[in-house]
Amino acid sequence: MAAKTKPFWGFVPSNVPASVVAAQAKMQEDAGLQGLLAVQLYSTPFVPLAVAATATSSVRLLSGIALAFVRSPYETALHAMDLDHVSGGRFTLGLGASVRSLSEEIYGMPYGKPLEHMREVVEIVRMVISKAHTGELDRYEGVYHRHDFSALKWLAPPPPLRTNLPIWIAALRGPLVSLAAEIGDGVMGHPIWSVPWATTKIPEALARGLKRGAKQRSDIEFQVGLFVAAGNDRAEAVNDARATVAFYAGAVQYEEYFAAHGFRAEARRLQEAVQRGGYESASHLVPDEMAQTFVVCGTPDEVRKKIEPVWEVADSLLLAPPAYALSPQKLMAYAGAIASTFYG
Repeated sequence: MAAKTKPFWGFVPSNVPASVVAAQAKMQEDAGLQGLLAVQLYSTPFVPLAVAATATSSVRLLSGIALAFVRSPYETALHAMDLDHVSGGRFTLGLGASVRSLSEEIYGMPYGKPLEHMREVVEIVRMVISKAHTGELDRYEGVYHRHDFSALKWLAPPPPLRTNLPIWIAALRGPLVSLAAEIGDGVMGHPIWSVPWATTKIPEALARGLKRGAKQRSDIEFQVGLFVAAGNDRAEAVNDARATVAFYAGAVQYEEYFAAHGFRAEARRLQEAVQRGGYESASHLVPDEMAQTFVVCGTPDEVRKKIEPVWEVADSLLLAPPAYALSPQKLMAYAGAIASTFYG
């Protein structure tokens, strides 16, 4: 199905020359994708999105995700306003909690209770975007953040392009999905989601959050991400999916998610193996059934049919190759297969 008739999103790369980011962003815009996102993994998402903004004119841009707890919410709001100006109002701020170890051990920033913390960050970011330019802000006293904004009376940022700049929240499991639906303008599904999880479990969580927020389903956008390995050799696709599943299953914080699919024992074995030698060396512990549950594997026709039910609940899809431990050549091949299967 062509991207012009189905709303798909794609990625822009980081840690590459600006010319590469620009070329890929323009190519995907020309292919009819609805939006592009950059992730905070080996870089922040803001620089590649700024490059993509200057190379495109209509495609939407999303930080997918910006880690919510590793910087001041004030700085996050400034990044969002900058990118909205640069892109001419095409930017959406996508925030995510990720895992505790990433925030606390690598970034050295407090993680706390993620639902409570995320609610506070979103509240501050919205407050800054809507009011910082007016000089009206005074103080904010929260559990995780305390701000004295009195200096903004003479050091206020310029007015934002949009005071209602949209904020999407990324989620893996039901409680954060519900929070995202309650307080966010959009919900981003984790690409390790299985198709059954996206189609049967998540709608219930969305409904709970919408009810708490006194909102309608049409008040939010719901993007589902899926890992996809499309190729004529199904066994090769399954084998290539193992490392990506091992990467996520090796995180202690994700154990309950895998357990909900019946893979608790496998997740615990992978946690131990990943701690010893990393996810690549542990990937052989991912059985075929587990690999195919969390990565959509098969021929192009097969993956298209497997994914089709997701359109019953999602407003847009983000399809990603199982990139972990793949060679650049295989990564490009799987990305090309996704494009030719869904965007052509």
